[in-house]
Amino acid sequence: MDHFAPLEIRARLASAFAGGSRNELSAPGFHKSAVLVPLVLLEETSELLLTKRTDAVETHKGQVAFPGGMVDNEDRDILHTALRETQEELGIPAGRIETVGILDDLSTPSGFIITPVVGVLDELPILHLNPREVDVAFLVPLRFFADAGTGRSEMREVLGEKRELWFYEYGTHMIWGATAMIIRALLKRIGMLQ
Repeated sequence: MDHFAPLEIRARLASAFAGGSRNELSAPGFHKSAVLVPLVLLEETSELLLTKRTDAVETHKGQVAFPGGMVDNEDRDILHTALRETQEELGIPAGRIETVGILDDLSTPSGFIITPVVGVLDELPILHLNPREVDVAFLVPLRFFADAGTGRSEMREVLGEKRELWFYEYGTHMIWGATAMIIRALLKRIGMLQ
């Protein structure tokens, strides 16, 4: 059985988020934000949709990221933030995305608390990239990140504590930092990573 087949991934997601519990963070001076972790479950493959940010954005210029941003006062909740930002950046309407769960919050050295919302797409819709925010969007097989030989890690001090940071090279893209941590958290949650 292929553990990365879409039906298997769906079953693992349902099981992983059945309890609904997660760690929420709060820190003075940090900005609340949300990202969508878009899993594109095609006929035979399970892929992650990632973006490369432009050099015109305020923070994390040129980095590979999930669609997302800061919580606005008008946002109803963290799900609304993640879905709104995805529509603004990639042109994917909220109605096309099935949200399946929320991962633990993550704090970044740049002063953000990120809440990752996991969403599923049954196909990759036509994307309408926001040229101010997104340079390119691309798919990476979920299997790529679970393969022990594809990434490397190093220990760094982040916000006063030692953290293991991961780096993945996929084609011309370097996937690291919070994005890599979120991907690893998802894989651990669904039992694909020790």
